Amino acid sequence: MRKVLFIFGQLTDADVEWLAQNGRRKRLPKSSVLIRQGVAAETFYIVLEGEVRVLQGAKKREVARLGSGEIAGEMSFVDLKPPSATVEAVSDIVVCAIPAKTLSEALEKNVGFAARFYRAVAMFLSDRVRKATDPEFDDELDDNVLDNLDRAGARFNTLSRHLLDG
Repeated sequence: MRKVLFIFGQLTDADVEWLAQNGRRKRLPKSSVLIRQGVAAETFYIVLEGEVRVLQGAKKREVARLGSGEIAGEMSFVDLKPPSATVEAVSDIVVCAIPAKTLSEALEKNVGFAARFYRAVAMFLSDRVRKATDPEFDDELDDNVLDNLDRAGARFNTLSRHLLDG
């Protein structure tokens, strides 16, 4: 749920409404592969229900688990390189699937949305790298993220309700 705080805390209500209108709700069974390592990703995902795992290498070593409110595919979306990991459903899941091309076009047209979106992803990725590389990293959320905690949760709930009820 940590990613949702970074992403939805930086976006506006209008940005989240755009995601809700342009995302497709997908219900997928356990073991479904959302993203395959080394294969160009065409979709950006927001997990609405359930859990996915991130697997790397031929032996499919699990490196992370993502749950409700977290995103998958952000690294490949940002750097346009093939995914460095496979993302697979641990349970039956519901995701908001946004075609990467559609998202990219929207960000090109709306500079404000783009600035907020990329800042949110950069903040999250920075947090991930610090957690992985700095043994003294304080895992507490910073004030900027905490200030937007309520709004982030409300925005995620709005997206979820729109897609789950629709």
